[in-house]
Amino acid sequence: MENAIEIKNVTKRFKETVAVRDVAVSFEKGKIHGIIGRNGSGKTVLFKCICGLFPVSQGEITVLGQTVGDGKRVPKGLGAIIESPGFLPSCSGFQNLRYLMELSGKVDREKIRAAIALVGLDPDSRKPVGKYSLGMRQRLGLAQAIMEDPELLILDEPMNGLDKTGVAEMRQLFLRLKEQGKTILIASHNPEDTRILCDTLHEMDAGVLTACPLLDARD
Repeated sequence: MENAIEIKNVTKRFKETVAVRDVAVSFEKGKIHGIIGRNGSGKTVLFKCICGLFPVSQGEITVLGQTVGDGKRVPKGLGAIIESPGFLPSCSGFQNLRYLMELSGKVDREKIRAAIALVGLDPDSRKPVGKYSLGMRQRLGLAQAIMEDPELLILDEPMNGLDKTGVAEMRQLFLRLKEQGKTILIASHNPEDTRILCDTLHEMDAGVLTACPLLDARD
């Protein structure tokens, strides 16, 4: 068994507030792992620590063999959508993703087009993102996460703003990505997401992460 993510006794503090409390867990490669919990439970903070966006206060995080946690760099091979995606409102979806891919030093137009189409948007549309619905912006955020073909996806409430059809489409997309060998860590408020998608399930409460019996989640 090879792990995509290893979290060793990680705590994250903001002054006197402990957002993540002594979390120790591993997530195996090639599976979909779910985390549930109320708003403010620490899920998003943990995800940002995994992505290298927040430095940890103590402990260590390894992602795809890379030690992270300095708050300065995102591990290679990782794609993420955390909170509401931020895009340039006057530019099209394609233009936004092109600008973002330029940050990695090399633009692949066909990868961008393929990612946009994969999430159900039109890569040729010139509609500015400022006129997108919430669901369309969420789809574009998912396209951003997958456009460079990452090995690992970190998805914080990826179904936000999607209608029933959109949710069903994204679930099928995530299952296809799993079949391709991708590892996905997903946070969701919807028990149906975890029932359909997840191979393992944890709950976060007041910064503490606890394993949940998966069969209970799927009943």
